[in-house]
Amino acid sequence: MMSIMMMGEPGDAAPAQVRALDASARRITTICDGKRIVWREWGSGAPLVLLHGGHGSWLHWLRNIDTLAQRYRVIAPDMPSYGDSDALAREAGLEDYARPLRAGIREIAGSAPVTLCGFSFGGVVAGQIARLAGDEIERVVFAGTGGLALTRPPMAEMVRWRDLAPPALFQAHRRNLEILMIADPANVDDTAIWIQAHNAARTRGLSRPISMGPSLARNLPHLTRPLAFIWGENDATAKGYLRERRDLVAHVAPGAGFSIVAGAGHWLQYEDPSGFEEALIRHLSAS
Repeated sequence: MMSIMMMGEPGDAAPAQVRALDASARRITTICDGKRIVWREWGSGAPLVLLHGGHGSWLHWLRNIDTLAQRYRVIAPDMPSYGDSDALAREAGLEDYARPLRAGIREIAGSAPVTLCGFSFGGVVAGQIARLAGDEIERVVFAGTGGLALTRPPMAEMVRWRDLAPPALFQAHRRNLEILMIADPANVDDTAIWIQAHNAARTRGLSRPISMGPSLARNLPHLTRPLAFIWGENDATAKGYLRERRDLVAHVAPGAGFSIVAGAGHWLQYEDPSGFEEALIRHLSAS
């Protein structure tokens, strides 16, 4: 496992924004079934739990936390098998991810109703938590979510990186960001590459089989709290098929909000933080 200070190029240490935000966080550890989950918290007010995507960590929200913490009590875990948290069994299923997170949310937030925002694989997990927790959840926002088993556009093969050393390692992560995460290659900066490399090195779970399946689609009809969906216009997992997603949402979750952030890719909250935050806050403020 690589530590936050050992990644090498670009830059030998974590980017300044990462160091500053990590230093300002209130760090919390919860334990469920003998496994530690590490959470970071900023701000005050109504609790907003941010669930990262596959091959991710709390760093998926790097560009959003300062803004959101001005309005909400932002709580961001490293989900089980990611980042600083303990690993589950390799074959862990969706319930295995959701159960300890739900327990941790209740321990941290107490009786306060909680809003969930899940990105990609985190959206699938958010849907499972919401089904388990019922009225403990205020609302759920899904950003570039998986778990719908809908049509995906063709995608170039991701570059294998595990046996590479810098600078080839970082070139591979740059290319993978361009393929999957960020629509405009000009938006792939050194910080994004560092985050991708750092997160990938500490990923011990298999999210893809869960994200590619229909788990969220099956959960949606059972969710009784307000829902909203946000996608990047050029999300590599959905580009050209956003209407299909809108139609599914309208069918199984009538009244749910639906927003598209123009020009953004899959990691929309990093590529266009203001566009994402505007859509998120609008949905969170809806009656």
